[in-house]
Amino acid sequence: MTASAQRLLIVAGEASGDLHGGNLVTAMKQRHPGLAFQGVGGHHMQSAGVETLFDIQRMGGMGLFEFFSNLWHHLVIFRKLSREIAKGRYAGAILINYPFFNLRLAKVCKRYNCPVYYFISPQVWASRKGRIHTIAETGKKMYVILPFEKDIYREVDMDVEYLGHPFVDIARPRLSKDEALREFGLDPNVQTVGLMPGSRMSEINFLLEDMLGAAHIIHNELGACQFLLPVADSIDPDLIRDRLGENPLGIRIVTGRNYEVMATSDFLIMASGSATLEAGLLECPMLIIYKVHPVTYFIARFFTDIRLFGLINIVAEEQVATELLNEQVTPKAIADETLKVLNDAERAARFHQQLKDVRRSLGEPGVVDRIAQNILDSLNPPAPGR
Repeated sequence: MTASAQRLLIVAGEASGDLHGGNLVTAMKQRHPGLAFQGVGGHHMQSAGVETLFDIQRMGGMGLFEFFSNLWHHLVIFRKLSREIAKGRYAGAILINYPFFNLRLAKVCKRYNCPVYYFISPQVWASRKGRIHTIAETGKKMYVILPFEKDIYREVDMDVEYLGHPFVDIARPRLSKDEALREFGLDPNVQTVGLMPGSRMSEINFLLEDMLGAAHIIHNELGACQFLLPVADSIDPDLIRDRLGENPLGIRIVTGRNYEVMATSDFLIMASGSATLEAGLLECPMLIIYKVHPVTYFIARFFTDIRLFGLINIVAEEQVATELLNEQVTPKAIADETLKVLNDAERAARFHQQLKDVRRSLGEPGVVDRIAQNILDSLNPPAPGR
């Protein structure tokens, strides 16, 4: 089948997958403009030219409880995609993480001889390790983005590639630190702390109040400190302004400038998630905090086998950044951990060096381009004798 005749299915279930999926589609279409993509995604994939049969708005969630609250919606999507796969409409499927949904969809693909390319592995090393056998049985190839994951898939004889982490190409501020300080109206002689409560309202509801309480303690302890609060595109900034009220600390609200905030801050207080790895690539010391629904937390304690939950720490395979989870998250605990770094130049320097080491492990620029070419080579294998 020629590239011009190929239609591919691509499925992402949350915002980070939509971002990486959009970049992957762009890279693949640059090489083969005739490719057509259908599937599930958000505005990044739509902008890249994916015909989204369903949007991800009601798909992403923080855990099992949140996933199952939208179970019917997932079933509707699953049935629709299964019918399309059964019709033989796709030359292949690119499934981006989101294991609750995508591993089941992969079984449908296998049944109808639609080759599956997994892009970004589920965290099989953290929980439900038996899933790796389903992945190996249903997938043609796995593209992992964490260096240690390659050995995990080799143990089950799956075709696996580690070509680097996509954030290497993405996590780049548009402004220098001095330019960002001027744009944000900050004093270069005063320490700056970034408050990053996450991109979902549920995260903000769980974390923002504790962050603001910590900010008051930090400001009082240091005598002077300035704060940045970046707001994700998915959140209405006015909702954050309402939460700040009179805003006695003069916290600057910044929209859509995460990388500038990371590169400008002396320290970050941030929700656990992929952003911790982005901050690590920009070599900004951080504290990682997280709270989840009590049902999710209860289940996770019994079914996960994980020592670290911050992505930057998982990649480093050690606790580079301190982690606080659920009942550990208090204003005092947050402030204490932040001040340990802000008040100790040697500790901050060691932190920076550890982040440099993590950065080196994540590969060279051009990651998504390499993955795109690898998938295309697999879809269009050379003829015998070539």
